[in-house]
Amino acid sequence: MERWFASDDPAPPELSTAHVNEGDLVFLTRAPQKAVHHHRSALTIMRASLTDGWVRMQQCHTNLDRVARAQIVFRQDRIRDLHIDTWDNIENAWVEGASVQLTNIQTDARLCLSAWTRALFNNEDGTYTLYNGPFMRKFLDGYYPMRVSMDVDFADTDLQLLYVSPQEQEGFQVSTVGSKVSFDAWFEGRLKTEFHFSKGPL
Repeated sequence: MERWFASDDPAPPELSTAHVNEGDLVFLTRAPQKAVHHHRSALTIMRASLTDGWVRMQQCHTNLDRVARAQIVFRQDRIRDLHIDTWDNIENAWVEGASVQLTNIQTDARLCLSAWTRALFNNEDGTYTLYNGPFMRKFLDGYYPMRVSMDVDFADTDLQLLYVSPQEQEGFQVSTVGSKVSFDAWFEGRLKTEFHFSKGPL
């Protein structure tokens, strides 16, 4: 999630307020003409994750908007050991609780961080679900175009992928290779994803 603060413009940089998404998920059938915030994550499900739900996360953000202040926010009860690994073309970046605070973001800014996220849940029927999101690019009451890419590696477990939600469609591409599943999404609004797994051979 990204929010803007203290911008001189009432809207995010280079974005029109003529049409403002109010939060409904809309997948984009083609990429915007101008580069938008790209949020890329790599999640690794460990064997211990099947018991405690904690999954290793590495995350990078590129094409951040040029604003005086922004923050990336996580759920307090589902994040731990949050660290900033690298940042470029940002005056300052620091962890504050379950968030990463950024000031004076410049052109070609890049931020990478790592953490553990409690995202894997064991269902009553013995299956597992990996929940992610909501992902959003928000300013005041509006939601703006964003790209989110994610790789999920479950090779350390005996999990088998059942399906991904939302279903694959224009603007939401899903690929599976061995024990890794990935998606690439272009959208406006709030995106939540679910990866459903069974344990052991199908």
